[in-house]
Amino acid sequence: MNKKLLTVLLVIITYLATTGISYSLFAGKQADDFSSVTPVDEKSTSQNDYEALVFDQNQKKTEECPTNGAMYSKQQRAWWEKHRPLGVMIENTTDARPQSGLSFADTVYEAVAEGGITRFLTIFYCQDAGIIGPVRSARTYFVDFISEYGEFPLYGHVGGANTDGPADAIGQIEQYGWKAYNDLDQFGVPFPIYKQIKNRNNRDVATEHTMYSNTSNLWNYAAKKRDITDKDKDGNSWDENFTPYSFKEDAKETERPAAQTAHIEFWEGQGDFAVDWAYDKATNSYLRKVGGETHMDRNTNKQLAAKNVVVLFMQENRANDGYQNNLHLVYKNKGTGKAIILQDGKQIKGTWKKDKRASRTKILAADGSELTFNRGLIWFQILPLDGIAQIK
Repeated sequence: MNKKLLTVLLVIITYLATTGISYSLFAGKQADDFSSVTPVDEKSTSQNDYEALVFDQNQKKTEECPTNGAMYSKQQRAWWEKHRPLGVMIENTTDARPQSGLSFADTVYEAVAEGGITRFLTIFYCQDAGIIGPVRSARTYFVDFISEYGEFPLYGHVGGANTDGPADAIGQIEQYGWKAYNDLDQFGVPFPIYKQIKNRNNRDVATEHTMYSNTSNLWNYAAKKRDITDKDKDGNSWDENFTPYSFKEDAKETERPAAQTAHIEFWEGQGDFAVDWAYDKATNSYLRKVGGETHMDRNTNKQLAAKNVVVLFMQENRANDGYQNNLHLVYKNKGTGKAIILQDGKQIKGTWKKDKRASRTKILAADGSELTFNRGLIWFQILPLDGIAQIK
């Protein structure tokens, strides 16, 4: 009898290790708990886990990406129309850099996660990034921003803030009906959709900086295991209530200034997370540095660049939810506030407006008209009201 019991226990343990631990088992755990994950070495990982889908670049670019206005081929559009936007939490600690896949995002939202350390919500739809990460935990304000991309947007993360109170991201995900459907928490998605990769950046780092995934793998898992593609389980298209931004062509090169710089500080004294943008006239884009260093994408070994940089000033408060050292934050991201927009080498002073969780964050010029973005990556930076934005 004891041998039979031991055999049963071993079978159960093996099953859990290979198919992923049920989300419910981790309901009481704080985010980024990797104790159940078996690490793999980068060298032993299939090359297919890293490579992004490649489309024929010789085809005419006639199709507008709904999420950022970039132009692609009909071939690429036929691909993206089979899935829906995918938001993934990617960390920005110094040990996480250079991150993988940021340059393939259509839109990036950057805000402090805790202790002055920023984190990214990256929105993928019109491009495949291949490997992405390191993936980290959910925060309530990022849940609000991903909610702008349809009723059931795909959301990839590793756990999240789950203390009762206003910062309870995991509780909110359950409340919105996402938990067992469009939510792609690593604790509910089996290996190898998420995998812990040692030495991704050729150096040893703590376990929490080693979780990676792959955009195509996440889309495929959602389709095959959750029956969620461009349409939901009821046959509704993801974009039925989606409000896209308006887009325009770049300013003519003769109308572009020679230079422009922006220095952004989320929290004073947190220089490792200060951002510098330098305008490049030739490409009409903004090149990014973080912590004084060129910010690279590990997948391409190229510097990150954005067509539009949007600074949103929002009231930042402690959640006061009893979590250790009162680290959890909340932002007043419904309502209206000050915004600074950088595009075409120029600064536009305006405002932002968001009515409710699923409402699009509108960006308004000084006269109240809605801003038109350049086609390409839109990078939102959410600063507290006392954050620093020096534009020259």
